[in-house]
Amino acid sequence: MLARSSLRAARSARSISSPTVTSDAQRNASSQSSSESAAAWKSNGLLASSTLLAVGSVSWYYYQFGRPTQAMTPAEEGLHAPVHPWEHTKLYKTFDHSALRRGFQVYREVCSACHSLQRLPYRKFVGSFMTVDEAKALAEESEYDTDPNDEGEVEKRPGKLSDYMLAPYKNDEAARAANNGALPPDLSLITKARHGGCDYIFALLTGYPEEPPAGAVVQSGLNFNPYFPGTGIGMARALYDGLVEYEDGTSATTSQMAKDVVEFLNWAAEPEMDDRKRMGWKVMAVTSVLFGLSVWVKRYKWSNVKTRRLAYQPPPPNAQKQPGSVFRR
Repeated sequence: MLARSSLRAARSARSISSPTVTSDAQRNASSQSSSESAAAWKSNGLLASSTLLAVGSVSWYYYQFGRPTQAMTPAEEGLHAPVHPWEHTKLYKTFDHSALRRGFQVYREVCSACHSLQRLPYRKFVGSFMTVDEAKALAEESEYDTDPNDEGEVEKRPGKLSDYMLAPYKNDEAARAANNGALPPDLSLITKARHGGCDYIFALLTGYPEEPPAGAVVQSGLNFNPYFPGTGIGMARALYDGLVEYEDGTSATTSQMAKDVVEFLNWAAEPEMDDRKRMGWKVMAVTSVLFGLSVWVKRYKWSNVKTRRLAYQPPPPNAQKQPGSVFRR
């Protein structure tokens, strides 16, 4: 207690002896503490805002792209189509051109009555599954409008290889009227426009049961298909065993026809896939050779630097250095 009282007395005496110095020190300390607190508040605010921005960006990206796309319930989104080992999806495989020819036959005899291929010209068939004469004969079966003549009349002409395939209906209203209000989609890019691609189209074509399951509610004018969103589809079952007679003698079962037409539709969506794969293999081969050459050149150019050894050899301990002289070994 005595020491504490003496320390207090010394502090009071010091404050009395130098009041100006103490007040100046307090003023400087208060201003310095206020400036430091303001700087700390700004840094803390900047850190907090940056953290919130980063967390919000990550949350938004995960909400948009990070969540897996999957069906909620069979009644809302339909069943997931089973995955099949398609040969044309492999890196070292091409389209089965016999299957493409059979698939086009199925489309022409079954699907073309309602669905169109308006983005596909006849010239794409040449070299894939048709000859030039076959493609020309197929194009000439359709008639196209010519440019108006001097009198303003539009005449008809036979099709050419540069023409695109005609739609079965004149417009969308006519298509809806012929299909109970449902609009048959164009099949040019159907495998790219549907989740699941080839697997979904194949499952849809082969997924019609003989009778709807117990408890399933099917609206009037619709057909039950568990793979279609909502399970109610306006298109009735289109493929039956023996519906098409293949030219090559292949058995025309429902699954075989569905497989062939799905491969044809996938080819229609990307007819350049074989050329793209071929170019990709060429690029990989050239890139591999150039990479090997670059590694060899790098090792050749840097070998003298990588293998160089720097050694320090101190002078012998018994050597005496004279003032103003340079020691040489």
